[in-house]
Amino acid sequence: MHRMFTFVDMAEINKIRRCSWCERDDLYRNYHDEEWGVPSHDDRYLFELLVMEFFQAGLSWYTILSKREAFKLAFDGFDVHKVSAYSDTKIEALMGNSGIIRHRLKIQSAVENAKRFIAVQNEFGSFSNYIWSFTKGETIRNKPESYTGLPSKTELSDLLSKDLKKRGFKFMGSTVCYAYLQAIGVVDDHFDYCFKSK
Repeated sequence: MHRMFTFVDMAEINKIRRCSWCERDDLYRNYHDEEWGVPSHDDRYLFELLVMEFFQAGLSWYTILSKREAFKLAFDGFDVHKVSAYSDTKIEALMGNSGIIRHRLKIQSAVENAKRFIAVQNEFGSFSNYIWSFTKGETIRNKPESYTGLPSKTELSDLLSKDLKKRGFKFMGSTVCYAYLQAIGVVDDHFDYCFKSK
């Protein structure tokens, strides 16, 4: 009597289930696995993601992510004090840098937002204290089932956007703010089937 065996692909069984948007390549997967939605209180990182998010406005996040290292080099490792002191000459140099998004208003806004970022740090002790005060230090976990369950903005992002604009920040509309809150872990929007969903 011959036994019937069904081939089982162990790689498929052990395959990690991730949010579907990140399965393009390892760059996206690593960002999803290691950073997106992970709560951060590191002001240098919070400034980096702030700059990346408003540069992303009107573009794909993948485009910005693929230029991340070039942005780090161009913006002095996202040192907020150095960026806040950029001169017109430095801005012109950045406009000639093909590794980044050469959008004059966004580059100028990076400088202005750095100044505003420092002002927030001085007022609240850190930018982390400020940004996390909107949720009293808690992460909002939504567990959406699919893209249809993901909003582009919420009352929270509306509130943050309004406050940032009042403080003089540029390019920080509600949609940008919501993406920022997701990126830094104030909001956790990993799909309910994703291994990162808690």
